[in-house]
Amino acid sequence: MSNLFRNLMSHLMTDKCYNEFFVKFNLFDVECLKQTISKALGTGIILGSALVKLPQILKIWNGKSAVGISFLGVLLELVAVTSAASYNYAKGYPFSSWGESVFLMIETAIIAFLVLVYSNKRGQANSFAAMYSLITYMLFTGIVPMSVLWTMQIANVPIVVCGKMIQAVQNYQNGHTGQLSSITVNLLFLGGLARIFTSIQETGDPLIIFTFIMATLSNGVLAAQVLYYRKETSRLLLEAKKKKKLT
Repeated sequence: MSNLFRNLMSHLMTDKCYNEFFVKFNLFDVECLKQTISKALGTGIILGSALVKLPQILKIWNGKSAVGISFLGVLLELVAVTSAASYNYAKGYPFSSWGESVFLMIETAIIAFLVLVYSNKRGQANSFAAMYSLITYMLFTGIVPMSVLWTMQIANVPIVVCGKMIQAVQNYQNGHTGQLSSITVNLLFLGGLARIFTSIQETGDPLIIFTFIMATLSNGVLAAQVLYYRKETSRLLLEAKKKKKLT
């Protein structure tokens, strides 16, 4: 039983910290506390990321509409998260510090595909799916040099900010947030806050840390818009639903 418990805890802490907590009963070792909290947060973020964009996907799928969602904004976000995942993978950083990127890649790609489909661009949607699959394969099989991955990671900051701000500007111009999921936006904002801490603890890479800071601030803008435009968005979607029933 003790070996099983130790094996389970090994996913959240090092052997040194396990000994500090459960052998020496030193529960206030600051460094071990920070490492363990970071590991726990990282694991939680990865598990949560498997579902974080599901509300957005279901909202588009059930509504058979992508109204209010900027394809360019989604595409830029997809480029950013794919770049981040491939860079971290190539650098060999702990999976707990970036694993959610894998799920976000898949979910964001599905959203981009659905936006094209429900914008009556089925051909472009199929082409996008094929092209993205090929690019992803190249990035994760070592075909692309590390120097290129590093450059892509640097470019992530303006890409992340531009992608979010394009969506924010569209929300402002529309006066509502359309099919943008408040659950997804808020979870991304909270997850970003946690990722800043875990990145500091587990990678110490200033480039990754700065990227997460900017992404979190950008997601914060969208979260604020969802809250500000909630009444108008609810009214618009209700009207659209009534029109569909009539037709």
